[in-house]
Amino acid sequence: MTLAAVCVAATMNAQVYVGGSLGFHHDKQDNVKNTKFTVLPEIGYNLDDNFAVGMVIGFGTGKTTSTASMNVNGNEVTVETSSKTSNFTINPYLRYTFVKLDKVNVFVDGGLYYTFDKQGDSDSAKFNEFGVNIKPGVAVNLNDKLSFVSHFGMLGWSNRKAKADGAKAKNTIDVNVESAVSFGLYYNF
Repeated sequence: MTLAAVCVAATMNAQVYVGGSLGFHHDKQDNVKNTKFTVLPEIGYNLDDNFAVGMVIGFGTGKTTSTASMNVNGNEVTVETSSKTSNFTINPYLRYTFVKLDKVNVFVDGGLYYTFDKQGDSDSAKFNEFGVNIKPGVAVNLNDKLSFVSHFGMLGWSNRKAKADGAKAKNTIDVNVESAVSFGLYYNF
């Protein structure tokens, strides 16, 4: 009975949050257009006032379209090619909140991630990527239950390898403050 009471009390005091982010990216350079859409749901648990653990599991899809003009028998012909991409990501993390103001918290997430990326239909265009990253962020507590969260920048290492026979892995160290910005909402239970 005592163990059951302790479990119920711990659950009632639990600081579980759910949320995530949606992403959209579109760019066009010369005759090439890239469009990408991501859905990244997230769940986490506040261990105490400063530490939390969480998990992001999400997917993305995209399309790259390029056009080229050619002269065929004196006629101008435009040829369009496109390729589709899709990916699946899982990213467990540990969050440390190091500044707590009235409605604003500043934190850093440190995590591991795995991404499976498929570009087109060929086996040589399927990739496995493992990595470690650190992402700073800010949470604005709109009220007791709802928070607006933003990550800005990323420092990380990744290992990416095509699933084709004989493919070699590519190791990357990345410091990214330009395109590693995300926004999301969290609901705190």
